[in-house]
Amino acid sequence: MTLRIGIIGLGNIGTQHAESVFSGSIEGCILTAVCARGSSPIAKKFKIRHYSNYRELIDSNLCDAVLIATPTFSHFEITCYALNKGLHVLLEKPLSLSVSEGEQMLALAKPDQVFSLMLNQRTDPAFVTMKKIVSQNLLGSLQRISWTMTNWFRPDIYFHASNWRATWAGEGGGLLVNQCIHNLDILQWICGMPKLIQGFCGFGKYHEIEVEDEAMAFFEYDSGTVGTFIGSTGESPGINRFEVIGDHGMLCYDGESLFHYKNNPPTSQFSQTTQDMFSQPDVHRSNLSPFPSVNQHAVIFQNFVNAINLNDELIAPAQDGLNSLGLSNAILLSAWSGERIEMPLDSDRFDKALELRRSQSKLRKPTRIANKIDMTKSFR
Repeated sequence: MTLRIGIIGLGNIGTQHAESVFSGSIEGCILTAVCARGSSPIAKKFKIRHYSNYRELIDSNLCDAVLIATPTFSHFEITCYALNKGLHVLLEKPLSLSVSEGEQMLALAKPDQVFSLMLNQRTDPAFVTMKKIVSQNLLGSLQRISWTMTNWFRPDIYFHASNWRATWAGEGGGLLVNQCIHNLDILQWICGMPKLIQGFCGFGKYHEIEVEDEAMAFFEYDSGTVGTFIGSTGESPGINRFEVIGDHGMLCYDGESLFHYKNNPPTSQFSQTTQDMFSQPDVHRSNLSPFPSVNQHAVIFQNFVNAINLNDELIAPAQDGLNSLGLSNAILLSAWSGERIEMPLDSDRFDKALELRRSQSKLRKPTRIANKIDMTKSFR
């Protein structure tokens, strides 16, 4: 079977997905139609149908599935329409503006429909390795989790090149739902969901925007594990340091190298048995890197096609997008209210707080200044 794909949204990432199909990076599918508000060089170049209205593309019977790569505020409307029409859906992150919208979208998907989310960092070999080690309990009971992810730097031109970006009306948030949604997904994918969250955010701290460009969160887990998360689009040079500490040792990832530290014996056992007041367990360090280069987006795209054609298991089912979105929503709600937020999130309370800000927000006029785009620099 050759799957017929339509792409809705031909911005930076949508165009990249289209090029992946035409370059042969994605097998088992063809691109039959695209949708963009303006003219489409992709449609002209490859002689495929172009639509300016997503409903027309979905209703055209030219597509079995759609890849939706539009601004966040439109995810809910377009995805619901596509699912109601029986199409399979691959959606760019985040799932939607809020957990409640995501739940409504998921409720529309029928058992025979494939609904996946572009959580591409789940294919990063470093994170796959970390998940395997934690899942196999090689770290023992987890004690502390820490991720400082501040190399998401974005200059002002990034925000002002689009009218929807970094506005409550258009994106429903900033750093947390745009850049760090990947990191929040990986954090919960590897370590699970916390029970309590305290969040602090800087809103327009480094840029002329209304949403958060800096965030810090403290997590508490049912097991007693504690965690911290720090993100920023205003620091340069930033750092990427992810640590998972357990009774049997530690994983430490710096964005390039992954080290596994093994305690002999485990920390708790050593603490209870040693007679040396200033000693610590013997530690063996293994360097698990380097890792092979992976076209992460293409892997998720191919997995989506294979899930339809070959019944493969999804790497990133849309259902999983609720967790990272829940973390993002909870950090914002905590920052707004000054309270610790209990999980699972009270989505009604968040919706009211977000809607208040969206009602006071407007899309901006995009800058007319020419901007340079190198998508290879956008991934962390």
